Amino acid sequence: MSSRKIIHVDMDAFYAAVEVLNNPSLKGKPLIVGGNPDSRSVVCSASYEARKFGIKSAMACSIAKRLCPEAVFLRPDFTKYRAVSKHIHEIFTRFTEKIESVALDEAWLDVTKNKKSMPSATLIAKEIKGLIRSELKLSCSAGVSFNKFLAKVASEEKKPDGLFVITPEEAPHFLNKMEIWKIPGVGKVTQRRLELLGIKAGHQLLSKSEGFLVDHFGKMGQRLFHIIRGIDHRPVSNDRKRKSISIENTFDKDLQYGEALIMEMEKLVDGLILRRKRTSLSGKTLTLKVKFNDFSQITRSISRNQPFSSRHDCLSFSQNLLKNVCNMEYSNKSIRLIGIGLSNFLSDSNKSTRFKQLDFFHLLPSLSIYK
Repeated sequence: MSSRKIIHVDMDAFYAAVEVLNNPSLKGKPLIVGGNPDSRSVVCSASYEARKFGIKSAMACSIAKRLCPEAVFLRPDFTKYRAVSKHIHEIFTRFTEKIESVALDEAWLDVTKNKKSMPSATLIAKEIKGLIRSELKLSCSAGVSFNKFLAKVASEEKKPDGLFVITPEEAPHFLNKMEIWKIPGVGKVTQRRLELLGIKAGHQLLSKSEGFLVDHFGKMGQRLFHIIRGIDHRPVSNDRKRKSISIENTFDKDLQYGEALIMEMEKLVDGLILRRKRTSLSGKTLTLKVKFNDFSQITRSISRNQPFSSRHDCLSFSQNLLKNVCNMEYSNKSIRLIGIGLSNFLSDSNKSTRFKQLDFFHLLPSLSIYK
């Protein structure tokens, strides 16, 4: 697999950069793309001027405002971002058809065999960066390596507007000294658990056996064992099928179970049905997500043989799940966010009713409601 040539392209502060492109007067200002700063909406994207104040994606806009009172807040315009993303994707296709888009601003490219017969993935990455700069006036960072994991990690090394290469020869040294939090998928919770085991850097993770990691982290432990050794056989696949449709909302004020919360659920169901109709997908699993005022979070799912296609079905089952959570399990907690999602889609090519639990809510920000 070390003979593969993979590029990971990650646009720099994409949504914010597109907004500056459309309104040059915003250049040089701390810009935040997200919801109302006086609500609980979250930051979708922040310019590098805003990031100097410690503002990050997924941070509450109210916190971002406190950190940088002079920041300019804009609501996201995903129609605009998709149009720019389409142009970026077209640039990719000049080099290869093996493109795996992760989001509007991020993709892997397999250029092992490419349309221009260029032997160097590094030179291809440089050319792509130059084309994005000249045609769109935007910057991106690129990582080059022999698998998807290392290419993604490399793209983070020299942000913004960077290019970093990890060769097979350099990989062992890089992985040995790499900080654990840089591994994609290692969030704050997993990081804390690793640190409690004395694991903060690659060389400490390398010292642990596969059995030890599986005992402590399950399947994630097996992934960590292979990743830290530079083993990642995943292909760059352009056949990524949508696995879920979801929508969620964070309330301006915490809500208790009652008429106001039920009305919010109705709004979410209407939004979910609209998204379902746009995709023509029918899901046999309905999932409810609830985040409480103490930031604890749960999901509850129900799966059946027939898809949830009508508004009545979605609303009825969603309300029952919510009622059970609020009245039976967590009656003493108020709620700051609810979300619902559909998955386990009915496919023309596969009528299987086999249920698979999915994580619905780590999707593009376009699947959220912004106040």
